[in-house]
Amino acid sequence: MQQASPNPLRGAAFALAAHRPDQLPANSGAEVAFAGRSNAGKSSAINALTEQGRLARTSATPGRTQQLVVFALPDGRRLVDLPGYGYAKVPAALRDHWRQAIDTYLRNRTCLRGLVLISDIRHALAEFDRQMLAFCAASGLPCVVLLSKADKLSRAQARTRQRDVDRAIAEQAWSAQTIAFSATAGGGVAEARAAVMALLD
Repeated sequence: MQQASPNPLRGAAFALAAHRPDQLPANSGAEVAFAGRSNAGKSSAINALTEQGRLARTSATPGRTQQLVVFALPDGRRLVDLPGYGYAKVPAALRDHWRQAIDTYLRNRTCLRGLVLISDIRHALAEFDRQMLAFCAASGLPCVVLLSKADKLSRAQARTRQRDVDRAIAEQAWSAQTIAFSATAGGGVAEARAAVMALLD
């Protein structure tokens, strides 16, 4: 029987949580950032990719990721969980701070190798998703879009929604790989893991 290949992301461990980008580790090496609206399932995606149920904080209440959270791999490369954006119950001042922190991080972090954008497959691309895709296209930053919660749809529905997103991306001349993804059912997890490793490599 063929043995399953080891998960290179499984060794990820919490390193630090930064309120501001200047509190992050030295701007060297390689890291991949995870972004998404606060209810898109970003923390669940990170936990599924690393096979660690409690690495990233998940909650029934959206918006739990309120800092830039760094997870370090054993070889020194990093995964960065950006604050979930768009949760209405967060005070406006904090929402503004998150937006500025994400913008500063993306523009100044030269060790950033790519962005993993988590977007709920059941809905059209949100304004935040479009802003992230436009930024990646303008700056030449590779982007992988995980269309989360694919288990909530039939396979045919998921394929249709993925084609819709691919069409929306093509219409804007953006460039991004899309993956139908389910943190709970496991669909697309291996493909997404391989995509993250390709960015880090």
